[in-house]
Amino acid sequence: MSLVGSTVSPMRPDTPAENVDHTAEAARLERTAGLYPEDTEALLLQAAAHLELADDRPAATALYDRMLSAPDSLENPQLVRALKASNLWEYGHEAEARAIIDGVRVSAPRDPAPWVIVAEALESHDELEAAQDTFTEGTTLLLTDATETPYSTHPLLYGRHRVRRMLGLPHDEWDALADTLHSSPVSLDELHDPKRVWSLGSDNPAELKAEISRLRAELGAYREALSRPFPVAVLHWAQGELEELVGAYPSLATEYPSREEHLATIEASLRELATSGTPNLGIVTGTVPSYEAFAASEGTSPGDVTLLPQYATTLAARGRAVVWPPQRGTGCWCGSGGAYEGCHGVTA
Repeated sequence: MSLVGSTVSPMRPDTPAENVDHTAEAARLERTAGLYPEDTEALLLQAAAHLELADDRPAATALYDRMLSAPDSLENPQLVRALKASNLWEYGHEAEARAIIDGVRVSAPRDPAPWVIVAEALESHDELEAAQDTFTEGTTLLLTDATETPYSTHPLLYGRHRVRRMLGLPHDEWDALADTLHSSPVSLDELHDPKRVWSLGSDNPAELKAEISRLRAELGAYREALSRPFPVAVLHWAQGELEELVGAYPSLATEYPSREEHLATIEASLRELATSGTPNLGIVTGTVPSYEAFAASEGTSPGDVTLLPQYATTLAARGRAVVWPPQRGTGCWCGSGGAYEGCHGVTA
């Protein structure tokens, strides 16, 4: 079993347009998607983000439509719909964007990302009440009765906290949870204070300096969240793949003595990491053809056990990591078909 540190490319790159040819980068990502069919969705999402940064929003919409033309092939079609809605609203297609946002909310996705994107789209267009309602719907769906607060849900709580401060609403239990999770030296109440906008117009150098410090802290936390979604990813093999892997490369049998031990080791390692305070844990699932191709690209043998962490890192960097632990009520990461809490999520 391999544990690796990894950096996953953010879905929405924030590199200034003057430093990157976003149109060329989008074209490169589209070509790469053709070479790696299993990663098409993640790569095309990044390509669409570059097109948005290039201010070619119609081309970004066309790319979202291309992905949605085969929704059954997508891992997260609601995410693609949410991104499409946000993009459409930015260049004048408000009615269509609102219709898509309504559809995303009705679908009640179990992934927090679509909720955050549609809520922020509403917020950015001064639909604060609707944004607050959307943040609350997603938070209530994903975190009610949850024993833990997955890192992927933090933006939901922070966004809800921000909008409620702008609306002048009193703190509730979800806001208190957001305050508890926030690790920046500048509190959420201070970061989300509506009066901050007035300080930006101040002639007092001390007020401006304090505001710049707060903005830097907020931006630093945001960039860290984008650039480190999965600092630790665990490599997992499905049953058939593991049998084929060990059969072809017997030297890996010491790493994977049995399927049952492989699965147990993954869960135990992730729990140990979570207990030690390591955030943002994820799982990547390998395939033998992909692993062999990676070994060939590295000029080494697939039987080299030291290659496994590098392979896992590459999978995570290509957007293949999924969050651990799974959301309550969703399938176990092992692929058994049962719910996580009734499978590997059973408390020892």
